[in-house]
Amino acid sequence: MSDFAEFRAKGRATLLAGRATYDVPMVEGALRWGAAAVLRPEGAVVDRMTELAATVDAPGHWVHGGRTLHVTLRSLEPYRTRVPEDDPLRRGYGAALAEAVDGLPPARVRLAGVHPHQGGVLVGAHPEDDTLDTVRKRFAHALESRGIRDLEHGRVRDLWYVSLVHFAAPLTNARELVAWCDAHADADFGTAELRTAEIVQFVLTGGRIHVVPWERAAF
Repeated sequence: MSDFAEFRAKGRATLLAGRATYDVPMVEGALRWGAAAVLRPEGAVVDRMTELAATVDAPGHWVHGGRTLHVTLRSLEPYRTRVPEDDPLRRGYGAALAEAVDGLPPARVRLAGVHPHQGGVLVGAHPEDDTLDTVRKRFAHALESRGIRDLEHGRVRDLWYVSLVHFAAPLTNARELVAWCDAHADADFGTAELRTAEIVQFVLTGGRIHVVPWERAAF
């Protein structure tokens, strides 16, 4: 997990220094939690991450599990409350994603390591092949060829991950949370085979984030 060593050290220092940030419930036009392209793991690795997340002491924050757990491929747009099925952007995202995954095998990623960061807690996703990077590049090209601009503006993701917790209020137990992350720093949840990429919307219901699929593209 050497690729996460610097990230982890910075995250620990940030939380212990009292510089945590937090998300707020979605509102129209917000730059966070808009539609995104994601890949959701399935099976035993998801169960193991869900079980661990349920043990974190994070009252008032968004703790994720089950089908909410995902690897983000690309953030696409500001938050929109209602997006019809025939929305031109929604359809464009779906077509670009289908083009990006066409002919590629499923992506294999090892999910290991629990890391604190400024806005929450995540699990490192360590690719075991080139599929994720290839899809990232092909999806960016497919969006550009359709004249679609996203929120990443050319950003290259150099770390892949699955979020377990997003802070949703000022963090009041930073030391305890960091200690929990330290205790699980070497956790290995296993290898996931990501067989489907999706365009999704995020919805906050009853203090929990839910993932609503719009479009799917199978590897």
